[in-house]
Amino acid sequence: MHPSTLPNVGQPPATVGRRRLLLGVLPAAAALAGCGWSSADERSDQPPLALVYRGPQGCPDCAPTIAALLRQAPQPFRVTYVGPGTRVPLTADALADAQLYVQPGGGSDLDGAWQDLRGSAKMMRDWVREGGSYLGLCFGAYLAGRNPGFDLLPGDTDGYIDLRDTTVHDQRDTVVPVKWRGKQRHMYFQDGPAFLLDNGADADVLATYPNGAAAVVVAPYGKGRVGVSGPHPEADRSWYEDAGLKNPDGVRPDLAHELIDRTVGRH
Repeated sequence: MHPSTLPNVGQPPATVGRRRLLLGVLPAAAALAGCGWSSADERSDQPPLALVYRGPQGCPDCAPTIAALLRQAPQPFRVTYVGPGTRVPLTADALADAQLYVQPGGGSDLDGAWQDLRGSAKMMRDWVREGGSYLGLCFGAYLAGRNPGFDLLPGDTDGYIDLRDTTVHDQRDTVVPVKWRGKQRHMYFQDGPAFLLDNGADADVLATYPNGAAAVVVAPYGKGRVGVSGPHPEADRSWYEDAGLKNPDGVRPDLAHELIDRTVGRH
């Protein structure tokens, strides 16, 4: 089944209502006030800015989880939430001040969400092409693909559970083993995508699923970069506890930090 028809794509447990995140509208036009810097000196004195999408239907924890991780990273970011229901609409002006844009997990209807998002697609592609960095986690990674999506990847996406020789066969929250740069690790997973890269694609596959499909990828797009993950490297201890799951590696943020750093070109 294609993820666009699934009831809880990329969400933590359905029984935990506080962490449901549906994709809303990314407005393509609105004025943004008070988000610029007055000088290059002020800019250099602050951590870089990350915009994290937080829609009106979103659960309380999905966007805050990645926002907290960004703020507490070894090389931290300032974080501003964008999207409907926030004080900052997603506009070209907002993106102009940001180094990183994050589309978190969550969502139940990929095709339906795209009807709302398509008006922002050119704006997003232009921003990344000119040097911005897009980070897509689970549903946000589906949206980096082309059918439908922002078309930021050298290839497309498909649900991992729909592939041949998959080790996960349903939408239940689970822990999936991956090979991360040749070493076995475990990650929180809930019906995330695999990445079907074009032949000869210029892309760094950081992790693969047990069947060899790409699970975490960073790829250039013009002057910018796109980082996508099918599993959830940002999942904190509460996600595992709420789902009754245990990560054999312990709950560690190092994979998320590496993905972020590579997405913004720090490695």
